[in-house]
Amino acid sequence: LARRPAPFEPGTAVIWTDPHISPQLLAAHLDDTTEAASRSAAVIDATVAFWLSSGLVRPGMRLLDLGCGPGLYAIRLARAGLRVTGLDQSEHSLAHARAQAEAEGLAIEYRQMDFLELDDQDTYDVAIQVYGELNTFSDEARDKLLSVVRRSLLPGGKLLLDLSTRAHRARVGSQNRWWAAEGGFWSPGAHVVLEQGFDDPDRSLWVDQTAVLDASGIRVFRNWFHDYEPDGARAFLAAAGMQMQHLWNDLAGTPYQAGGEWFALCAEVDK
Repeated sequence: LARRPAPFEPGTAVIWTDPHISPQLLAAHLDDTTEAASRSAAVIDATVAFWLSSGLVRPGMRLLDLGCGPGLYAIRLARAGLRVTGLDQSEHSLAHARAQAEAEGLAIEYRQMDFLELDDQDTYDVAIQVYGELNTFSDEARDKLLSVVRRSLLPGGKLLLDLSTRAHRARVGSQNRWWAAEGGFWSPGAHVVLEQGFDDPDRSLWVDQTAVLDASGIRVFRNWFHDYEPDGARAFLAAAGMQMQHLWNDLAGTPYQAGGEWFALCAEVDK
């Protein structure tokens, strides 16, 4: 467990589909007192309001939400008159999203699937991927995803996303600790948790590794992150056939200033 894993080497388990952890991730998404899993409701409201007021999204547009979770953005955009398709791997988050959409009479299409398996073509006006989800992809997976997104967008379609920088990592740091519990986030019964962080500053890569030991054995979860700066994002977007049109500090349209923990962008498909 103390061995430094190879870049983007997966763990032995995945938090999004773990039967015990996945429901707790949903609770974290819905907990407005923390931004552990999602931005606060106030930030999401401000973000969607900016997209609408700036004309980046408009009623009637078809929008693809990559990593929609429990539908925090999708429900707001559907209320504004957009036709929304949301993709996620978490059964529990999608069940919540579908129930909320049904309760409000909104025709949001939710799909439980891997983004990389999307085969829609020339379908959407806008795609969104929020809260640094693209940071969790290896370069190879990132490029494949961008190819999938480009194919799914109409000519002139737009991609909105935000990304973390090394400044974010400098503040957050790495966790190296262990503890025992009778039950909690990682396991329903008695268990021991070992957390360790590995940082590769030369490649702007880092991983949070969590090993969980309980009656079922040992499971290792790895959350990888690749931090970026705007020039790097501009380069990988151009290689994917997209041109960066706008750059902000966040997806709510705060003017860009270098040195922040996050930046956000709008890229347009070149086809």
